[in-house]
Amino acid sequence: MMNLRAATLADLALLQHWDKQAHVVASDPNDDWNWRVELGRTPDWREQLIAEIEGRPIGFIQIIDPAQEDSHYWGDVAANIRAIDIWIGEESNLSKGYGTKMMQLALARCFAEPVVTAVLIDPLVSNTRAHRFYERLGFKFVERRRFGDDDCLVYRLNRADWYPQSIIRL
Repeated sequence: MMNLRAATLADLALLQHWDKQAHVVASDPNDDWNWRVELGRTPDWREQLIAEIEGRPIGFIQIIDPAQEDSHYWGDVAANIRAIDIWIGEESNLSKGYGTKMMQLALARCFAEPVVTAVLIDPLVSNTRAHRFYERLGFKFVERRRFGDDDCLVYRLNRADWYPQSIIRL
């Protein structure tokens, strides 16, 4: 059974290790998450979560309110939207359905708030595997957009297109 728990400073070494994995670097090459500082912050607009299976950490999820987020990474965004960052930590845990389950849990968490109308994601243009993954989950392409040095595709999942009954058990 997979669960999500809050990431803490106790996860610092693990997150720094995951950040050095080739598949993680390839999906997010230009970001410095500054874990030592960020794990100590708990702003109202963000959740940083570790996905675990039977107590074993396998991935990371960040859920933000892009309208409130302090760096304004997403620019002007309507209220009541969320944005997700997600990755599997170890390459050996890829292609096992864990990412799907992580996203399903994250989406359920987002849409548990009745005011949330949609969720955004922004995989790199080069990450075609991620594009297919998000499309299978119901996300629709919105636009191609640069975020700093990153050339991304923005996808959106509206509440009306979300299927909570599709949550699978792992």
